[in-house]
Amino acid sequence: MGTIKIMPCLDMKEGRVVKGVNFINLKDAGDPVENAAFYEKEGADELAMLDIAATVENRKTRLEWIRNVSSVIHIPLTVGGGISTLKDIELVLEAGANKFSMNSAAVRNPELVKQAAKRFGKERGTVAIDARRNKAMPSGFELVVSGGTKPVGQDAVAWAKQCQELGAGVILPTSMDGDGTQAGYDLEFTKAISDAVDLPVVASGGAGKLEHFYAAVVQGGAQVLLAASVFHYRLFGIKQVKEYLRQKGIQVNP
Repeated sequence: MGTIKIMPCLDMKEGRVVKGVNFINLKDAGDPVENAAFYEKEGADELAMLDIAATVENRKTRLEWIRNVSSVIHIPLTVGGGISTLKDIELVLEAGANKFSMNSAAVRNPELVKQAAKRFGKERGTVAIDARRNKAMPSGFELVVSGGTKPVGQDAVAWAKQCQELGAGVILPTSMDGDGTQAGYDLEFTKAISDAVDLPVVASGGAGKLEHFYAAVVQGGAQVLLAASVFHYRLFGIKQVKEYLRQKGIQVNP
Protein backbone atom coordinates (compact mmCIF):
# COMPACT_ATOMS: atom_id res chain seq x y z
CA MET A 1 0.00 0.00 0.00
CA GLY A 2 2.79 2.45 0.90
CA THR A 3 2.28 5.98 2.17
CA ILE A 4 -1.07 7.50 1.21
CA LYS A 5 -1.03 11.11 0.01
CA ILE A 6 -3.63 13.84 0.38
CA MET A 7 -4.15 16.12 -2.62
CA PRO A 8 -6.52 19.10 -2.50
CA CYS A 9 -7.72 20.18 -5.94
CA LEU A 10 -8.23 23.71 -7.21
CA ASP A 11 -10.79 23.66 -10.01
CA MET A 12 -10.20 26.97 -11.78
CA LYS A 13 -12.49 29.24 -13.77
CA GLU A 14 -12.01 32.96 -14.50
CA GLY A 15 -9.16 33.19 -12.00
CA ARG A 16 -11.13 31.78 -9.06
CA VAL A 17 -11.44 28.38 -7.44
CA VAL A 18 -14.90 26.95 -8.19
CA LYS A 19 -16.74 23.80 -7.24
CA GLY A 20 -19.83 22.20 -8.70
CA VAL A 21 -21.86 19.02 -8.42
CA ASN A 22 -21.65 16.43 -11.23
CA PHE A 23 -19.47 18.93 -13.17
CA ILE A 24 -22.20 21.66 -13.23
CA ASN A 25 -23.76 24.36 -10.98
CA LEU A 26 -20.40 25.94 -10.21
CA LYS A 27 -19.97 28.08 -7.09
CA ASP A 28 -17.11 30.30 -6.04
CA ALA A 29 -14.73 28.61 -3.58
CA GLY A 30 -12.11 31.30 -3.01
CA ASP A 31 -8.79 32.64 -4.17
CA PRO A 32 -6.37 30.04 -5.60
CA VAL A 33 -3.22 31.54 -4.08
CA GLU A 34 -4.72 31.84 -0.61
CA ASN A 35 -6.10 28.31 -0.82
CA ALA A 36 -2.80 26.85 -2.05
CA ALA A 37 -0.78 28.45 0.75
CA PHE A 38 -3.35 27.34 3.32
CA TYR A 39 -3.34 23.73 2.10
CA GLU A 40 0.43 23.45 2.18
CA LYS A 41 0.42 24.78 5.76
CA GLU A 42 -2.32 22.26 6.59
CA GLY A 43 -0.12 19.35 5.50
CA ALA A 44 -1.17 18.64 1.90
CA ASP A 45 1.30 16.28 0.20
CA GLU A 46 0.54 17.52 -3.30
CA LEU A 47 -1.76 20.00 -4.99
CA ALA A 48 -3.78 19.73 -8.20
CA MET A 49 -4.93 22.69 -10.26
CA LEU A 50 -7.35 22.03 -13.09
CA ASP A 51 -8.38 24.71 -15.56
CA ILE A 52 -11.83 23.20 -16.01
CA ALA A 53 -13.02 25.55 -18.76
CA ALA A 54 -9.91 25.47 -20.97
CA THR A 55 -10.96 22.59 -23.23
CA VAL A 56 -14.59 23.67 -23.46
CA GLU A 57 -13.52 27.25 -24.29
CA ASN A 58 -10.93 25.90 -26.76
CA ARG A 59 -7.98 27.65 -25.17
CA LYS A 60 -4.77 26.82 -23.33
CA THR A 61 -4.22 26.71 -19.58
CA ARG A 62 -3.72 30.17 -18.04
CA LEU A 63 -0.02 30.22 -17.24
CA GLU A 64 -0.31 33.20 -14.87
CA TRP A 65 -2.50 31.11 -12.57
CA ILE A 66 0.25 28.49 -12.40
CA ARG A 67 2.93 31.11 -11.70
CA ASN A 68 0.86 32.68 -8.93
CA VAL A 69 0.05 29.39 -7.19
CA SER A 70 3.49 27.77 -7.59
CA SER A 71 5.16 30.86 -6.12
CA VAL A 72 3.57 30.26 -2.68
CA ILE A 73 4.03 26.47 -2.31
CA HIS A 74 6.85 23.92 -2.20
CA ILE A 75 4.79 20.74 -2.55
CA PRO A 76 4.39 19.15 -6.00
CA LEU A 77 1.83 20.87 -8.22
CA THR A 78 -0.03 18.95 -10.94
CA VAL A 79 -1.68 21.13 -13.57
CA GLY A 80 -4.33 20.08 -16.08
CA GLY A 81 -6.80 21.60 -18.51
CA GLY A 82 -6.21 22.68 -22.10
CA ILE A 83 -2.97 20.69 -22.47
CA SER A 84 -2.90 19.22 -25.96
CA THR A 85 0.69 19.43 -27.24
CA LEU A 86 4.25 18.85 -26.00
CA LYS A 87 4.76 22.63 -26.17
CA ASP A 88 1.79 23.13 -23.82
CA ILE A 89 3.40 20.74 -21.32
CA GLU A 90 6.73 22.55 -21.62
CA LEU A 91 5.07 25.92 -20.89
CA VAL A 92 3.12 24.55 -17.92
CA LEU A 93 6.29 23.07 -16.38
CA GLU A 94 8.24 26.27 -17.04
CA ALA A 95 5.47 28.25 -15.31
CA GLY A 96 6.07 26.28 -12.11
CA ALA A 97 4.12 23.03 -12.33
CA ASN A 98 5.98 19.86 -11.33
CA LYS A 99 3.60 17.54 -13.13
CA PHE A 100 1.01 17.77 -15.87
CA SER A 101 -2.35 16.11 -16.40
CA MET A 102 -4.02 15.34 -19.71
CA ASN A 103 -7.55 14.23 -20.36
CA SER A 104 -9.42 15.01 -23.59
CA ALA A 105 -6.23 15.53 -25.62
CA ALA A 106 -4.90 12.11 -24.62
CA VAL A 107 -8.14 10.46 -25.79
CA ARG A 108 -7.97 12.32 -29.11
CA ASN A 109 -4.26 11.60 -29.58
CA PRO A 110 -3.00 8.66 -27.48
CA GLU A 111 0.45 9.04 -29.05
CA LEU A 112 0.81 12.28 -27.07
CA VAL A 113 0.94 10.26 -23.82
CA LYS A 114 3.85 8.23 -25.18
CA GLN A 115 5.70 11.29 -26.52
CA ALA A 116 5.23 13.19 -23.26
CA ALA A 117 6.55 10.28 -21.17
CA LYS A 118 9.60 10.04 -23.38
CA ARG A 119 10.35 13.75 -23.32
CA PHE A 120 9.42 14.81 -19.78
CA GLY A 121 9.63 11.55 -17.82
CA LYS A 122 6.90 9.07 -16.97
CA GLU A 123 6.69 10.22 -13.35
CA ARG A 124 5.53 13.71 -14.39
CA GLY A 125 2.55 12.63 -16.48
CA THR A 126 -0.96 12.01 -15.17
CA VAL A 127 -3.85 10.92 -17.36
CA ALA A 128 -7.18 12.05 -15.96
CA ILE A 129 -10.08 9.80 -16.88
CA ASP A 130 -13.64 11.09 -16.52
CA ALA A 131 -16.36 8.48 -16.81
CA ARG A 132 -20.05 7.83 -16.29
CA ARG A 133 -21.94 4.62 -15.78
CA ASN A 134 -23.02 2.88 -18.98
CA LYS A 135 -24.07 -0.79 -18.96
CA ALA A 136 -23.20 -1.09 -22.65
CA MET A 137 -19.48 -0.87 -21.79
CA PRO A 138 -17.57 -4.04 -20.76
CA SER A 139 -16.53 -2.46 -17.44
CA GLY A 140 -19.80 -0.57 -17.00
CA PHE A 141 -18.01 2.80 -17.30
CA GLU A 142 -17.88 5.00 -20.39
CA LEU A 143 -15.16 7.52 -21.07
CA VAL A 144 -16.34 11.15 -21.21
CA VAL A 145 -14.30 14.14 -22.45
CA SER A 146 -14.52 17.94 -22.74
CA GLY A 147 -15.20 18.62 -19.08
CA GLY A 148 -17.80 15.86 -18.87
CA THR A 149 -19.83 17.09 -21.85
CA LYS A 150 -19.00 14.46 -24.50
CA PRO A 151 -19.29 10.67 -24.07
CA VAL A 152 -16.96 8.93 -26.52
CA GLY A 153 -18.32 5.38 -26.66
CA GLN A 154 -15.10 3.95 -25.23
CA ASP A 155 -14.58 1.79 -22.15
CA ALA A 156 -12.92 3.83 -19.38
CA VAL A 157 -11.09 0.90 -17.76
CA ALA A 158 -9.70 -0.35 -21.08
CA TRP A 159 -8.48 3.20 -21.70
CA ALA A 160 -6.68 3.24 -18.32
CA LYS A 161 -4.81 0.05 -19.30
CA GLN A 162 -3.87 1.60 -22.63
CA CYS A 163 -2.58 4.73 -20.85
CA GLN A 164 -0.29 2.59 -18.71
CA GLU A 165 1.12 0.92 -21.83
CA LEU A 166 1.64 4.34 -23.44
CA GLY A 167 3.71 5.57 -20.49
CA ALA A 168 1.37 7.43 -18.12
CA GLY A 169 2.79 7.73 -14.59
CA VAL A 170 -0.46 8.25 -12.67
CA ILE A 171 -4.14 7.63 -13.39
CA LEU A 172 -6.71 10.09 -12.03
CA PRO A 173 -10.20 8.64 -12.49
CA THR A 174 -13.23 10.82 -11.70
CA SER A 175 -16.75 9.48 -11.74
CA MET A 176 -19.20 12.09 -12.99
CA ASP A 177 -21.88 10.31 -10.96
CA GLY A 178 -20.09 11.19 -7.72
CA ASP A 179 -18.33 14.49 -8.41
CA GLY A 180 -19.05 17.19 -5.84
CA THR A 181 -21.86 15.22 -4.21
CA GLN A 182 -19.94 14.54 -0.98
CA ALA A 183 -21.68 11.13 -1.04
CA GLY A 184 -18.37 9.25 -1.23
CA TYR A 185 -15.88 8.31 -3.91
CA ASP A 186 -17.17 5.99 -6.61
CA LEU A 187 -15.39 2.98 -5.12
CA GLU A 188 -16.52 0.63 -7.87
CA PHE A 189 -14.93 2.82 -10.53
CA THR A 190 -11.77 3.54 -8.51
CA LYS A 191 -11.33 -0.18 -7.77
CA ALA A 192 -11.91 -1.16 -11.40
CA ILE A 193 -9.09 1.20 -12.42
CA SER A 194 -6.70 0.26 -9.59
CA ASP A 195 -7.19 -3.45 -10.38
CA ALA A 196 -6.49 -2.82 -14.06
CA VAL A 197 -3.21 -0.89 -13.74
CA ASP A 198 0.05 -1.07 -11.77
CA LEU A 199 0.28 2.72 -11.43
CA PRO A 200 -0.63 5.06 -8.57
CA VAL A 201 -4.36 5.78 -8.77
CA VAL A 202 -5.85 9.04 -7.49
CA ALA A 203 -9.32 8.72 -5.92
CA SER A 204 -11.36 11.72 -7.05
CA GLY A 205 -14.92 12.97 -6.90
CA GLY A 206 -17.36 12.80 -4.02
CA ALA A 207 -15.45 12.87 -0.71
CA GLY A 208 -17.73 14.16 2.06
CA LYS A 209 -16.87 12.25 5.25
CA LEU A 210 -13.67 11.03 6.87
CA GLU A 211 -14.78 7.43 6.25
CA HIS A 212 -14.80 8.11 2.51
CA PHE A 213 -11.03 8.67 2.52
CA TYR A 214 -10.43 5.38 4.34
CA ALA A 215 -12.78 3.51 1.99
CA ALA A 216 -10.95 4.89 -1.06
CA VAL A 217 -7.76 3.26 0.19
CA VAL A 218 -9.02 -0.09 1.49
CA GLN A 219 -11.91 -0.66 -0.94
CA GLY A 220 -10.87 1.48 -3.90
CA GLY A 221 -7.15 0.72 -3.91
CA ALA A 222 -6.18 4.40 -4.26
CA GLN A 223 -2.75 5.72 -3.28
CA VAL A 224 -3.60 9.42 -3.56
CA LEU A 225 -6.78 10.96 -2.15
CA LEU A 226 -7.98 14.05 -4.00
CA ALA A 227 -10.73 16.25 -2.59
CA ALA A 228 -12.06 19.73 -3.22
CA SER A 229 -15.42 20.71 -1.70
CA VAL A 230 -14.73 19.40 1.82
CA PHE A 231 -11.46 21.33 1.99
CA HIS A 232 -12.61 24.50 0.22
CA TYR A 233 -15.65 24.85 2.47
CA ARG A 234 -13.56 23.86 5.52
CA LEU A 235 -15.85 20.98 6.45
CA PHE A 236 -12.71 19.43 7.83
CA GLY A 237 -8.98 19.89 7.45
CA ILE A 238 -6.14 17.90 5.95
CA LYS A 239 -4.59 17.33 9.39
CA GLN A 240 -7.91 15.87 10.52
CA VAL A 241 -8.02 13.49 7.53
CA LYS A 242 -4.45 12.35 8.15
CA GLU A 243 -5.03 11.81 11.85
CA TYR A 244 -8.15 9.76 11.10
CA LEU A 245 -6.30 7.59 8.57
CA ARG A 246 -3.37 7.14 10.96
CA GLN A 247 -5.73 5.91 13.66
CA LYS A 248 -7.13 3.44 11.15
CA GLY A 249 -3.66 2.04 10.51
CA ILE A 250 -3.06 3.80 7.19
CA GLN A 251 0.42 5.18 6.67
CA VAL A 252 0.44 8.91 5.90
CA ASN A 253 3.07 11.65 5.90
CA PRO A 254 3.24 13.92 8.99
